[in-house]
Amino acid sequence: MLKAVLPAIPVIGGLPGIKHAKGSVPDIVLERKGVVTDLKHLEAYNEVCGFPRGDHLPATYPHMAAFGLHMALMTDTAFPFAPMGLVHLRNTIRQHRPLAVTESFDVSVRAADLRPHPKGSLVDLITEISVEGELVWDEVTTLFSRHKGGSAETSPAPLAGVNAPDGVVHWKLAGDLGRRYGSVSGDRNPIHLYPLTAKAFGFPTNIAHGMWTLARSLSALQNKLPDAFSVDVEFRKPILLPGTVVFGSRAQGTDLEFGVKGAKKPVTHLVGRVVTEA
Repeated sequence: MLKAVLPAIPVIGGLPGIKHAKGSVPDIVLERKGVVTDLKHLEAYNEVCGFPRGDHLPATYPHMAAFGLHMALMTDTAFPFAPMGLVHLRNTIRQHRPLAVTESFDVSVRAADLRPHPKGSLVDLITEISVEGELVWDEVTTLFSRHKGGSAETSPAPLAGVNAPDGVVHWKLAGDLGRRYGSVSGDRNPIHLYPLTAKAFGFPTNIAHGMWTLARSLSALQNKLPDAFSVDVEFRKPILLPGTVVFGSRAQGTDLEFGVKGAKKPVTHLVGRVVTEA
């Protein structure tokens, strides 16, 4: 985490070996081979995210195996932005088939598609999970860097015009949720841990992880998910901790839309859509 923080510190962030390059994504592919699921870790993940035990991994769980590679890529000085200044804006997961708990798999991560945004730039982290050469799962993690000189996006956002459904399911979130999820995921960004550490980065208190919100949403939809599907989500407003949010979902033809809103204020925190894959 120290390597992620250093580029954000004035003066130090501009030193050789710490300052990040600008203008393009690095031609780097990071890999892990023969990853085996730690059953105790999976149980802890299921507990904090609300998934039941089963023979297959939750659709969001492979992200855990890739997170260390994400951090290694983003802290490489060839990556165009300092990681502490990035916002996780969107995420797409495609599960081509369920991944058994007992299967070993390979992970690869690369950066792609540096492009404009009206308030800065976007860049994608592409993750692929394969079993004996078969692609079984992939993910696009879209990160936003705020800076001057942005311009219109070159293609529409996947969930442009989609609103979060109303719901009746309330989730009461404790103040330590960020620490609990961070201990499982490895994502110990200070904005998620304590009010004091979050305030140092401009937040009034610590906030929930976007990937926790996605995982908790899919756990609520678990009995409605097909074996092969894609899920797009957009993280619109951070969830302040502690707090209460409302989850809702609705069918749109063969698709399933879902969202998380504030319980007290009409604020949309997350909107998502599940599409069945052929």
